[in-house]
Amino acid sequence: MSVKRLVIQPQDLIQPYFATAGRNRKEPIPHMPGIFRLSTDLIVRDVAALYRTGIRGVLLFGIARKKDGLGSEAYEKEAAIQNTVRALRKQFGKKIMIMTDVCLCGFTDHGHCGILHGRKIDRARTLRTLGRIAVSHAEAGADFVGPSAMAVGQVKAVRGALDRAGYSRTGVWAYAVKYASSYYGPFRGALGSTPKFGDRRAYQMDPADTSRAIRSALQDQKDGASILMVKPALPYLDIIFQLKQRARVPVAAYHVSGEYGMLKCAVRAGVFDEKTTVFETLLAMRRAGASKIITYYAGEVAKWLRQK
Repeated sequence: MSVKRLVIQPQDLIQPYFATAGRNRKEPIPHMPGIFRLSTDLIVRDVAALYRTGIRGVLLFGIARKKDGLGSEAYEKEAAIQNTVRALRKQFGKKIMIMTDVCLCGFTDHGHCGILHGRKIDRARTLRTLGRIAVSHAEAGADFVGPSAMAVGQVKAVRGALDRAGYSRTGVWAYAVKYASSYYGPFRGALGSTPKFGDRRAYQMDPADTSRAIRSALQDQKDGASILMVKPALPYLDIIFQLKQRARVPVAAYHVSGEYGMLKCAVRAGVFDEKTTVFETLLAMRRAGASKIITYYAGEVAKWLRQK
């Protein structure tokens, strides 16, 4: 009896980008070798090269030009994400899948993922604002919006806002399980989103908690999520596996900035062979049950696959 061999394919992978204002801007990100903050024109050029390797999915994060207590730039029509979505849609039509991050941490002057009342998250105002951001991304042409603020009820709020605005075909890519993790460090440096006080443990998940993670993810499914994602990936393969057994929608993994940075540092130190270690890492995520993997390695992996 033949056994189907698990493999990594370009269509399994999604490449994240950090979009910034201006033209011809390329700014290196500390601790993430090979990853940059890019202006829209350079992202379009890079995605064209990715497309030739077989990658068909991108995830966009926005770099704020100005920050305030409400994160108001996040839903402006001419903000970095919105401009980049429109440019990609114009260049590629529906040939690529465009996913956007819907959050406030990179746009607020305090660095938290919601609107504050004192030093606590104002959940109602935060949910309304997340809905407003999601609609602005859908208007620009996003296929999926990913609410990542970890506000209770965020998927339901975003799904409702999209439906009321006439964007029922725009999917919600749920950050269904997002742990309060040390692996996000390089990402926070990229966005300048480290909280000015406290931390995010009040609204991100406890790494020791399994039952809440599964329960929360399945609630997101009920609330209208099209895909359920676990973040980070490698430390939580057990959660990916358990969720895959119970979910009716696809499960995705986010191979986050710290996981990427660790591999790059180890490779540079001569500890690992990069290609074989990366493939082993991504195969573990697929084996656990992830049908899609967001990884900063997506472009490199696709090139390696073409060289085989």
